[in-house]
Order: sequence, then structure tokens, then C-alpha cells
Amino acid sequence: MDGLNCLSISEARDRLRAGEITSMELTQACLAAADEAEALNAVVHPTPDLALEQARAADARLAKGQAPAMCGIPVGIKDLFCTEGVPSQAASGILAGFKPAYESTVTSRLFEAGAVMTGKLNMDEFAMGSSTETSVYGSTVNPWKSGDTELTPGGSSGGSAAAVAADLCLGATGTDTGGSIRQPAAFTGITGMKPTYGRVSRWGIIAFASSLDQAGPMTKSVRDAAIMLEAMSGHDPKDSTSADMPVPDFEGLLTGEIGGKTVGIPQEYRMDGMPAAIDELWASGRSMLEDAGATLVDISLPHTKVALPAYYVVAPAEASSNLARYDGVRYGHRATLAQGDDITAMYERSRAEGFGDEVKRRVMIGTYVLSAGFYDAYYNHARKVRALIKKDFEDVFADGIDAILTPATPSAAFPLGQEFDDPVQMYLNDVFTVTVNLAGLPGISVPAGLDPDGLPLGLQLIGKPWEEGELLDFALAIEDRAGFVAKPEKWW
Repeated sequence: MDGLNCLSISEARDRLRAGEITSMELTQACLAAADEAEALNAVVHPTPDLALEQARAADARLAKGQAPAMCGIPVGIKDLFCTEGVPSQAASGILAGFKPAYESTVTSRLFEAGAVMTGKLNMDEFAMGSSTETSVYGSTVNPWKSGDTELTPGGSSGGSAAAVAADLCLGATGTDTGGSIRQPAAFTGITGMKPTYGRVSRWGIIAFASSLDQAGPMTKSVRDAAIMLEAMSGHDPKDSTSADMPVPDFEGLLTGEIGGKTVGIPQEYRMDGMPAAIDELWASGRSMLEDAGATLVDISLPHTKVALPAYYVVAPAEASSNLARYDGVRYGHRATLAQGDDITAMYERSRAEGFGDEVKRRVMIGTYVLSAGFYDAYYNHARKVRALIKKDFEDVFADGIDAILTPATPSAAFPLGQEFDDPVQMYLNDVFTVTVNLAGLPGISVPAGLDPDGLPLGLQLIGKPWEEGELLDFALAIEDRAGFVAKPEKWW
């Protein structure tokens, strides 16, 4: 049964239901692939015993003929999701040894649907980063290489992206605060979807920036994204930001037919110095959508130019508040105290030892912009800019635009270490994605081509709020025409 780990979710679902394979066989193939891929450092907490137990239960459900689409499907879970009895430390030293006594809503729903968890996946610490280099576990390595150069898989969901791209699991959960699903998906040649804010519960997901964070699927195809998104979605009374809206049958609605639809091309995304490969891919995407029957229209999103600075005020501000709870008292890392140290010293030393440099940087920025003397000048101003960015999108959609096409990233995957010591350059990786989070919209990255070095590039589609089904149709139209089937050559 070699190669079962290379199946897509939809392919595996069909073969499981037909009785051609079992979840045990599928799960064992993924566990074996993960064991062979230690060089990628994508799986940080393997859960083979739990996986085999869940696979046995899934096979029993499948035998009864009433199993949901995700039943028996091996998935990886980003380390940001709390999983009962399994280490869940957001790739941070401050949460070393933390094993939750509860399950996040997303993982609960996946398990109720019969999904199998093969392990917890690497990420940037507290989801702060664009390269998975801030992780306490060490960097994840992209399965794709440029010659002998090791590349980043992107971040913060870099472990999830690498695991799916390397066929260590059939799908994975990710979270997206400013592009952390879409950017790593583009860097690794997979599909990554950020749903509308409120579509998927945030309960049990370790918070970075509460008004921006949103969980979503990372998969091998658009159809797989539709299947996994449906299993993850739904109202959750435990999450006050969860929308009380019905969950559509995303796969059932999937046709890829977009004839008569209108796609906007934002002029502000034409940046000076953009690599020719990105510009050519964007032009190719426009041709694909026109070939599918869509009408393309130039649009303006005038406040895009101030989105990145607004994001890097709002996100650190919320992070500084959310991370104040990690003080060494209740759980996680507690520093060893010297004689005479008081509780304040314990707080300070525990946080200094437990947090990495990037987390400290963002907490300090956030504390600064929320301070009495700078709240209005920075945080309040950023909130107003955010409202203007949201209105830009509302205006375009009100004018008849059904979706917006942009590049997903300003470049292909870059070498590990290249931007690590330059925070501003690292932050620029989110230039095409942060607007979607600030406006709470759905967005998806679809692999659509290769750069001159043979590395994957992705196109981003942005949809109207709560119209993930329509957005998936646009994504499928690109996927069908791009015909992207390239895979990284196995070196690990």
C-alpha cells in the first residue's frame, strides 16, 4: 500500500467508502512518511498511538456506511490548537510541558467527523513570524529546494504547509492572522484558505491577535479545502466572535463555473520592484479567469498602502494584551528564583526566559502603542485606518465585483536565515495578505506556476464576506486551468 499518503482528501474519502483501503492503512502510511521526514522538522509532537486508535474507530464507522467525508482522513494539527492530553505550546518555551485538559472546537469537530490526528505541527512562536524560524523547536524546512539551499516554508503555519506538501498527512489546520495560511501555502505549492472572520471558532486556539486570528484548512487541492472547511466550520457559543450562520455544503456547491462573474484587479498591488515572475503569474491568472468566462475590471483599494503599518500596530497591541497571561504562575515555564526574589521578579524572569526575541519585540511594540501617551497617536489611528480599508472592500463589492485577484506573496520561498535578522523585511512578506484580515474577508491561495528556479508561486483570491463557496469556485477555475501538479523532489 505504498503511496497512500500521497492521496488527496477527496481521493482517500472515495477509496475509503468503496472499501478499497482502510483508515488504518492510510494512517500507517502517513505515520511512516512522517518518521522518514525528520529533516523537515514539520512534526514536533507525533501522536501515533492516538492516530491508530482514531483510525480503528473510523474504520468501524466506515463499515456502517454512514461516515462523514473526513472520516478516516489523517491530518496534522498546528501546535496553536489545544488538544486534550497532547503538548500544545504554540512553539514557545513559555508553554513548555503544557498539556490541555480540553479540546479546541476545531479539533473537536474534526474528530467528531472521524478525522485522524497524526501529530502536532511546527509554527512560528505564538504565530509571530513569516518563516517558522521563531519556533522553540527550530526551523521547519521547505520540502522544495533551490539547488542545495534550504528554504523557508513560510509562516506562521510553515509546519502545516511543509507536512501537506511532503505528503506527511492529507491535510492540516492552519491559522491566519495576517497571511499565515496563504503565504506558506504559496511557498510550498499547496492550497490554503482563510475563511471569513467568525466562520470557524477560535475557542481553544492559543490567541495572537483576537480580532484578526482565523483558522482554516491547508490541503492538496481546492476540493479538499472545501471538504475540510465544512468540517471545521459552524457556530460555537463558547466563542463570542463566532457567527451564528448555517454552514453550506461547500463541496456540493463546487462547480468551478464562473461565467458572467466579475473579478477586480487592484491597481495598488502593482508594486515597484515586484519580481517579473510574480507579475507574469498575475497576468497568467487574469487570462485563466477570462478563459473561464469572467470579466476583469481594474479597481482601486486606495488604503492598501497603509495596511501593513496599520496591521503592525493592531496585531502587536492585541498580542501584548493576550500574552500578559503567561506569567509563570499557573502553567508553562516558571523561572528558578534567587533568594529574596519577589513575585514581580518571577514574572519578569519567567517571561524573559520563556519568550523568544520576536515575541518580545511585538509585546514591547504593542505595549508602547497602547500606552497612555501614544494610544491615540498609534492604536486609535490604526483602528481608523482599518475601518477605511474595510470600507474600500465594501465599496468595490457594492459596485458588482464578485472576487479580487492578486499575487499571494511578493516572491517565491526565500532561503532560511536570509531575512531572519531583518524584521522589517520579514514583515513585508505579508504585504498582499494583511488587508484580508483587517477587513475580516475570506481569502485563498492557489498554486498556479513555478518561478525560474522551479519554486512554486501562488495566486490569491479575495471574496465577499460569507461567500466562501463562491470563492472556492473561482479558486477551482484557476486550479483547473493552471494544471499545477509539480511536487518537490524528495531529498529528506
